[in-house]
Amino acid sequence: MATIDYKNKILTAFDESFDSKKGVRPVYAAYADWLAGKDFSQLAQKSRDAELLFRRVGITFAVYGEEEGAERLIPFDVVPRILAASEWKRLSDGACQRVRALNMFLNDLYHGQDIIKAGVVPESILTNEMYRPEMQGVDVPGGVYAHIAGIDIVRTEADTFYVLEDNLRTPSGVSYMLEDRRMMMRLFPELFRNYPIAPVEHYPQLLLENLRAVAPRGANNPTVVLMTPGAYNSAYFEHAFLAQQMGIELVEGRDMFVKDNAVFMRTTEGPKQVDVIYRRIDDDFIDPLAFRQDSMLGVPGLISVYRNGGVALANAIGTGVADDKSTYIYVPEMIRFYLGEEPILSNVPTYKLSVADDRKYVLEHLAELVVKEVQGSGGYGMLVGPTSSKSQIEDFRLRILANPDNYIAQPTLALSTCPTLVEQGVAPRHVDLRPYVLTGKTTTVVPGALCRVAMNEGSLVVNSSQGGGTKDTWVLQC
Repeated sequence: MATIDYKNKILTAFDESFDSKKGVRPVYAAYADWLAGKDFSQLAQKSRDAELLFRRVGITFAVYGEEEGAERLIPFDVVPRILAASEWKRLSDGACQRVRALNMFLNDLYHGQDIIKAGVVPESILTNEMYRPEMQGVDVPGGVYAHIAGIDIVRTEADTFYVLEDNLRTPSGVSYMLEDRRMMMRLFPELFRNYPIAPVEHYPQLLLENLRAVAPRGANNPTVVLMTPGAYNSAYFEHAFLAQQMGIELVEGRDMFVKDNAVFMRTTEGPKQVDVIYRRIDDDFIDPLAFRQDSMLGVPGLISVYRNGGVALANAIGTGVADDKSTYIYVPEMIRFYLGEEPILSNVPTYKLSVADDRKYVLEHLAELVVKEVQGSGGYGMLVGPTSSKSQIEDFRLRILANPDNYIAQPTLALSTCPTLVEQGVAPRHVDLRPYVLTGKTTTVVPGALCRVAMNEGSLVVNSSQGGGTKDTWVLQC
């Protein structure tokens, strides 16, 4: 068990690979035997090879706010995270259960609002800025709102997993899950010959099948496109990668137009009707006639076609109200309300700062808690109390007092650790996990995930924008 001392407050982190009393855990046993035959220089060379290959492919992301529009490589760790089949079943079942309930919630919210009438979710959710009244009463194709969802999961004990947050708007990072696997297979082919590692390469095809399943025209061969804001977007590599892997067109708003209650894309052979748009662009910018008038990224008239059933959008407009951190609090009750089941995966205990008692407690214990903006992402807009200075804590106190509805707070969790290659050798570092749940006719997840790792010793922040890296996730098939 690794221990982290945050200003003399000791947090004990569960080590996924090693038990101090029993030694190497069974799920890591075969890999540990292989690793024992390698020295640091061999692994370090493999790490350098991976960096060179990633640079050649152009797997970078932009860091907003940095000078000169900096493009970075996300650090890649050549030591995988390994999960047993039984562990993965629980995680995948829990993630799928959660997404089924969230889709039912969105359908209810934009139609009968039974969950509000039952008093399970407060009516104030209708004032959330991610709620889109334009979608009220609109029947989306297949009743699916979140076609692609990334569920962030952390582990604190052998059998204790928590959902940290739900990503339903335009969840990113799946390209790293796929490219990390490709890299590991290239660097260590012998491991994939000798160990029963579940494949993830079929994700693009599964995604395409799910997108085709919600085509509104019911065509035998519906046309699917991926809509990107353009090359300056931080996730543009992923947009281009996924379009190429699915064999579909990568388009920008200027490549499409609306005519006769349909959406068309311009091609060298003339206009071609589009049935499904996998959009990687936020609601506000997708149609200047419906939302931001100054948007140059969208398609004028797109939302009118969408509301009339002429095209499907993945994910649906208005989905963001379900992944807001203030909505997150109610997801376990959504599962009980819509599915009649107990949640397989628990939420992190969460304080809602619009509630007076919660706010009073949080303000008295800021140095012990993590405080997040309800619509923040990427590790921005948050306070990690145990690692923050007095001035940072006081700054957040003023922010909370000025706008308490904008924040939630959670206890500081000792995220589990996995062996990670660092400059000193192989050492434990904190990790989280983002499986990608796909919904079309069914709700499924491939046996793999984006594993993010805090590369700095003691850090709990795994976001790539804050210096975190990625690992390949191995799900053993036996």
